[in-house]
Amino acid sequence: MKKIFLDIETLPAPGDKMDLIKSFWEDSRKKNDSKLIKGVNDFDTFFRNTSFQGEFGRICCIGYAVDNEPSDCLFGDEKEILEKFWAIAKDADLFIGHNVMDFDFRFIYKRSIILSVRPTRDLSFARYRNNPIFDTMCEWEKWGSRGTSLHKLSIALGIASPKEEGIDGSKVYDYLLAGKIDEICEYCKRDVDATRKVYKRMIFDI
Repeated sequence: MKKIFLDIETLPAPGDKMDLIKSFWEDSRKKNDSKLIKGVNDFDTFFRNTSFQGEFGRICCIGYAVDNEPSDCLFGDEKEILEKFWAIAKDADLFIGHNVMDFDFRFIYKRSIILSVRPTRDLSFARYRNNPIFDTMCEWEKWGSRGTSLHKLSIALGIASPKEEGIDGSKVYDYLLAGKIDEICEYCKRDVDATRKVYKRMIFDI
């Protein structure tokens, strides 16, 4: 069985979408649309939050590991990242990640459609299952409503947290602006490595 462990890091909308994002911001303020603003009181935060939206945000990198092989990171042109990822994924039996059901894979599929990259797999997002997607967050909570971060779960299981090096997902955009690309990829790979260790603990493969 070929297993792929994965994690993505995302970025806000690109510069050529800035006018569009500003129009969304202005519309939401005029309508006092709490569903759009969600307590955000400034444009910069509103803009940065597009990194959580596959419609306008972008994939910065995809970290992955196949079975017990060393983790790697796909970085560069977003379309090429997706093409390489789907080539790796085409014959995988199980995809494992933390919160991949609600975030990573949904983001990947949305960006694939927008960038005209045909996925090599049509994965089921049916809930209460752990195949073909094993979401360590969902499995840890047994599909309850409460979500536990990879940072907290790693600490609980005695595994080195990927956040211990001073970077987390909220800092990825700033690191990119500072040209710290290697640090982003290393952080993404640490997430993958931690997820693999968590998965093995959860299936008692120790």
